[in-house]
Amino acid sequence: MKIAVAVTGASGAIYAKVLMEKLSQLQDQVKEVGLVWSDNAFTVWQHELGNKDYENFPFKVWSKNDFMAPFASGSSSYEALVICPCSMGTLGRIAGGMSNDLVSRAADVMLKERRKLICVVRETPYNLIHLRNMTTVTEAGGIICPATPSFYSMPKTIEDAAYTVVHRVLQLLGLKIDGYKWQE
Repeated sequence: MKIAVAVTGASGAIYAKVLMEKLSQLQDQVKEVGLVWSDNAFTVWQHELGNKDYENFPFKVWSKNDFMAPFASGSSSYEALVICPCSMGTLGRIAGGMSNDLVSRAADVMLKERRKLICVVRETPYNLIHLRNMTTVTEAGGIICPATPSFYSMPKTIEDAAYTVVHRVLQLLGLKIDGYKWQE
């Protein structure tokens, strides 16, 4: 499976970190990961995680304005786009059909080709515009997966709590991954 991952400037860099760590461990299921960052994603990562470890992942990185990335076209074999975390501004541009950067163009491609678009939205509380944008993206075929950790698995660390969300994302992608499953 080929997966594109977009990291935007919403709070929640820990989710992107855990997602990329897990994807790098799933090389038997994930053939390729294409990565695109918004400008603010780097700032948020450094502020929240206190490092530049985003430079250490073994994925091809595409510039946010590089429409030559394969997942900018429906003719590519990329099967999914995960936006993690997904800012409300990014979600609004997707809901509005604006393809003004690689993230919103890749999302548009996933929707028009009926492929997986998973938006790990990170905001609280939601206002009516956020809710309507989430509805629009859902009605267009996208999946809204709020960055809301579960606690019934008794996470011990912040990484464990973040993994409860990432585990759901990996399940939504159809990947086989270890993790807590209710009553299983």
